[in-house]
Amino acid sequence: MLYKEAFKFILAQVGDLLNTIDDESIRKSIEMMLNSKKIFIYGAGRSGIIGKSFAMRLVQLGLTAYFIGETITPIVTNEDSVVLISNTGTTKSTLLVAEICKNVGARVIVITSNEGSPLVRYADEKILLKRYTHNSLAPLGTIFEDSTLLLLDSLIAQMMQILNQTEEDLKKRHAIWV
Repeated sequence: MLYKEAFKFILAQVGDLLNTIDDESIRKSIEMMLNSKKIFIYGAGRSGIIGKSFAMRLVQLGLTAYFIGETITPIVTNEDSVVLISNTGTTKSTLLVAEICKNVGARVIVITSNEGSPLVRYADEKILLKRYTHNSLAPLGTIFEDSTLLLLDSLIAQMMQILNQTEEDLKKRHAIWV
């Protein structure tokens, strides 16, 4: 069946892509986030959905995190870090957020597959997810989006270790902890 061919293709592409990430950029990005007063996340479309998932996990880690654009999101300051997610690095709303954040002195982490994009110019640190081969089994930005979700979940595991947090600690901060 085609769906099995698709998930095998997606898993292989995502695995290959994640294995190309520079460990030093991960270390610096985590350090930047952990040394910030607040962590802000932004992405448009499916990148935004993944960003919201990451913000939720950061809160469950006990960190102060927000998704830019929500009604309860406070102002970004020079004590904060901002994670911007954009496959192309050319999404207009993401570029606008990047410009505003740099103007207030926030530290910017960019996750993109386009090293030559205008978004990268705003980055204090970048996590580059190499370009991949497009295929109808994984249309549009599927490989980037799936890779970003797995990357950010993996960063949570690394942060848990650094902060000496367990799954039980995270459960206590879960929205519907019982």
